[in-house]
Amino acid sequence: MKNIKSQEQGFTLIELLVVIGILAILLAITLIAINPTKHFQDSRNAQRQSDVVAILDGIYEYEAANSGTTPATLASVSTNSGTPSPIASSGSGFVNPCADLVPTYLADLPKDPSTGTRVAATTCGGAYSSGYTIYKSATSNRFTVTAPAAENSVSISVTR
Repeated sequence: MKNIKSQEQGFTLIELLVVIGILAILLAITLIAINPTKHFQDSRNAQRQSDVVAILDGIYEYEAANSGTTPATLASVSTNSGTPSPIASSGSGFVNPCADLVPTYLADLPKDPSTGTRVAATTCGGAYSSGYTIYKSATSNRFTVTAPAAENSVSISVTR
């Protein structure tokens, strides 16, 4: 008699495990490729929130150390929330608090992670644009610092 092997159709366990492994890897790559943008935007927004708080802290530390006197460089800050003053070394309606705040009250003037330009902590003489804006309430004399470049439809604004 002849030895006849039956040829059964189907997949082996190893083949199934390899296919499942490949699908898992493709799924992981897809998830990573789709979501990083949101995570990066959230990270930049968290940095912006921290920066506006740091700027306000520097202003109020200056006032506390100088008997409640506002930094002279903020005397021309806008009192209109609709057109706040940019925190920069030049431009339309700008204010430049760098000389009053850095390095005594702020180690460095914060800059927006996607639109700002860096200013040296020791000089404050270079051209910069922090990417943040500031205005002062005409009635309560409270400063508000905003981050107009905030992402994901988030509004970042801190008043003290």
